[in-house]
Amino acid sequence: MPFQLVPKEEKFFDLFNNLAGHNLDAAKIFAELAQNWSSDSGVFARLQDIEHEADITTHEIYDRLNRTFVTPFDREDIHELGSEMDDIVDLIQSIASRMQLYRVDHSTEDMKQLADTLLHSVENVKKAIGELHNAEKSSRRVLDYCIEINRLENAGDRALEAALGRLFQGKPDPLEVIKWKEIYEGIEAAIDKCENVANVLESILVKQA
Repeated sequence: MPFQLVPKEEKFFDLFNNLAGHNLDAAKIFAELAQNWSSDSGVFARLQDIEHEADITTHEIYDRLNRTFVTPFDREDIHELGSEMDDIVDLIQSIASRMQLYRVDHSTEDMKQLADTLLHSVENVKKAIGELHNAEKSSRRVLDYCIEINRLENAGDRALEAALGRLFQGKPDPLEVIKWKEIYEGIEAAIDKCENVANVLESILVKQA
């Protein structure tokens, strides 16, 4: 067994797992909202709590990064991974709040599909992060999750294009178009963030190979 004079700080893996859990909690709530929309739902407050908890976890990652001499992988990758994962929660909470602000009174099939794609993407992020601590043995598994995240991002792009196409059919109300375009693009942006996380994970694996 190789000897390390200064052990690597393993707490980062716990923090990333916690952050991935916040992502998943937020994505599940948002998917439920998409299926059963209610602007008076109490889950909006829960989303705000989750977003706050994610911020605390992200700041703890940054603080520990500043105080740790030997890290499990590159410091830049730790910072970027934390930032991209925190952005997922931020975007989900922001979309839900914007829908309340715009007084949206219903969901749509396109929103349900995008929210479902986002949920599956976040689930795969959670699985990939869970294997990161053992990347030397589980690199193939992590890569498989990353590949699935990339596939889901492509599916999200196609779903967004279809949603926007339907949005502009006929003679739509311009205000409704503006509202729903922002909502759809916001969900797809969160899916994109999942792909960004996958790209960081792939970079970490390449450097450790």
